[in-house]
Amino acid sequence: MNAVGKPSKHESAVHHVSGKAVYTDDQRQPVGMLSVYPVVAPYAHARITGIDISAAATVEGVVTVLTAADVPGKNDTGVIVQDEVLFPTETVSYYGQAIVWVVGETDEAARLGAAKVIVTYEALEPLLSIKAAIAAESFHNQAQVVCQGDAITALAEADRCLEGEIEMNGQDHFYLETQASWVIPDGEGHYQVYASTQHPAETQVIVARVLGVTSNQVTVTCLRMGGGFGGKESQANPYASVAAIAAKKTGRPVRVKLKRSHDMTLTGKRHGFLGQYKVGFTSEGKITALDVVLYADGGWSLDLSPPVLLRAMLHVDNAYYIPHIKVTGRIAKTNKVSNTAFRGFGGPQGMIVIEEVIDRLARALNLPPDVVRERNFYHGTGETNTTHYGQEIYDNRLDRVWQEAKTNANFGSRQAAIADFNRTHPYNKRGLAITPVKFGISFNKTHYNQAGALLLIYTDGSIQLNHGGTEMGQGLHTKMLQVAANALGVGMNRFRMMPTSTDKVPNTSATAASSGSDLNGQAVKDACETIKARLSPVAARMLNLDAAEDLVFEDDWIFCKTYPKTRIPFLDVVRQAYDDRISLSATGYYRTPHIYWDEATGKGRPFYYFAYGAAVSEVEVDGFTGTFKLRQVDVVHDVGESLNPLVDRGQIEGAFVQGMGWLTMEELVWDDQGRLRTDAPSTYKIPTICEIPEHFSVHLLTRAAQDGVIYGSKAVGEPPFMLAMSVREAIREAVAAFGNASAVFLAAPATPEATLWAIEQVRSSSTQPAAAPNPQLSTI
Repeated sequence: MNAVGKPSKHESAVHHVSGKAVYTDDQRQPVGMLSVYPVVAPYAHARITGIDISAAATVEGVVTVLTAADVPGKNDTGVIVQDEVLFPTETVSYYGQAIVWVVGETDEAARLGAAKVIVTYEALEPLLSIKAAIAAESFHNQAQVVCQGDAITALAEADRCLEGEIEMNGQDHFYLETQASWVIPDGEGHYQVYASTQHPAETQVIVARVLGVTSNQVTVTCLRMGGGFGGKESQANPYASVAAIAAKKTGRPVRVKLKRSHDMTLTGKRHGFLGQYKVGFTSEGKITALDVVLYADGGWSLDLSPPVLLRAMLHVDNAYYIPHIKVTGRIAKTNKVSNTAFRGFGGPQGMIVIEEVIDRLARALNLPPDVVRERNFYHGTGETNTTHYGQEIYDNRLDRVWQEAKTNANFGSRQAAIADFNRTHPYNKRGLAITPVKFGISFNKTHYNQAGALLLIYTDGSIQLNHGGTEMGQGLHTKMLQVAANALGVGMNRFRMMPTSTDKVPNTSATAASSGSDLNGQAVKDACETIKARLSPVAARMLNLDAAEDLVFEDDWIFCKTYPKTRIPFLDVVRQAYDDRISLSATGYYRTPHIYWDEATGKGRPFYYFAYGAAVSEVEVDGFTGTFKLRQVDVVHDVGESLNPLVDRGQIEGAFVQGMGWLTMEELVWDDQGRLRTDAPSTYKIPTICEIPEHFSVHLLTRAAQDGVIYGSKAVGEPPFMLAMSVREAIREAVAAFGNASAVFLAAPATPEATLWAIEQVRSSSTQPAAAPNPQLSTI
């Protein structure tokens, strides 16, 4: 029996590797399905002076051209505020923005028709960077502040101070399946939408908005996704909306499936960030004060930038207690794609800032960075275990994961071995680093922390399971089957996992924020408990028991705990319940308790709990090319009492590698016209199997059950992403070994070019200014 805690394989694994798994655009096409193709703008910022679609009609197979005039409802797909025009009529806001969409009998007809559309423009000066937006005072929001103590006064009184900045790039989601949506009208004013979306309920709301209909006229179904990583949380909505408008206008089924270059050009990325900081600290390396400003590159519209920025502000502490801290956040408005959710949702950007700060003050004091990290950990109880937003850290496991990671990796002995290697190898250097992770679990927006489920049992004992989460390869459906099987005491072979659909479970939250198993697992369990409560009296009567209190559901049997030899098959009880006219379907619901957030004060308990981890990485850097080889990784990660160790290990490994890609090789490049030059796998480098070390050890923290969560488990989707900070810090250690500098400034991502520049700086100036006594601040 496969149940909770067992390393059960992914429920679609065979379909994945055999090619039988059906994604949105793999379905059998309905008769008369049309395709659409965008007409994109050749400017990052321009005034639209004319749109001539007449020539498109001369192309054989072109059915129509969609413009703003065809939108029956609102011409806007914004999710927090309505600032995201679907069909621009006045202004181009980023390079490659879709102006109109051509509808054709085939993809080729739509493409050829798009080439005939003439749009005229008056070019305007674009803003293409955070610093350009700051200079122009171009922002989406007013400054947000989260603070504790008095950072400004504490800086003035600090023993030592440093100031500096770090700018980090964004990241393309590069999911295997590009954005795809089908919309099928029924002829009676209703629309069936199949979309590769992480948030079917939101896609339903947005499609209904642009069509000018009520939500109950739109059903959104997500079969599965070929990857999401946050890129399909809100960004799927415009493409479903375009298909819906075309279906409305033509009365025929319509499909949207972006080619890779369009997907990379049109969709938002992980937010690039600029962090500017002033830090005060003692001669022992304890941080006493931090004043940090975080700027997020929001792009042309707001999208999900406010909660992304807030999570960055709430994670700028990472694992470290800072008694006096002020965090200010701004969202820059630039002429780029509208940046969006990405694994970690702002948390990684905030954490990179504090890790930069830690390394700077460690080198300024000539102390090992791992020692400085340890000295600043949250610890104990009360004030030193309370975050800057007022949440006490219960079940603090930082010290435990840290020490286990060091022990498992033989950290001390390897440090000595690497020092010996570096003394005898002038052109290649090795670096070893350990970094911690403390990541809060829950949606920033409190009302998203809810979930629903629907369980249907049939008289042959087979079961359909529905829940509000979406499957994007992460194993959520597998875990939900395990939860349901465990809760009902039956085999997983009884279940059919149904595609996520808004007509089965309404008003769902996005599958995001690492909360898929937490929320949906509790909702599934709740539905199962309802069914068990109905079946128990039936089983008790069939077992000739006076009461049903001590019944056990296990291994497809139902029996009394005190008389286990007398038992009855689950199927027999189901059939008898049907004969007794007892409902065999149930909904389940869950809402996360004890969380709240006061936006006005920047205080609250936004997270139900924290996930912890630590990673040790060893690299070797080539001093001639700046390239690195990841030699060894040792991870200890806290997943609570794992629902599925096999799935969790896969998530940890995948997250680590994706994080390493962001920090070392995935470089988004825009030219001075605002055109994305890295719009294909030929120009945008993601990690491959070649970058994975032969020694990649993942240890799940044992004896770590978490109170108040589904079967004691913890979220695992996002927290391991930040473990890859250890790779960047290991590269920094290797760079430092090329000289004797008191600071090593390493760009993010640390591409070979960036690493070479850092090596050159260390070699040419091995005596950077040390940390200046207060109040004189040293600068970059």
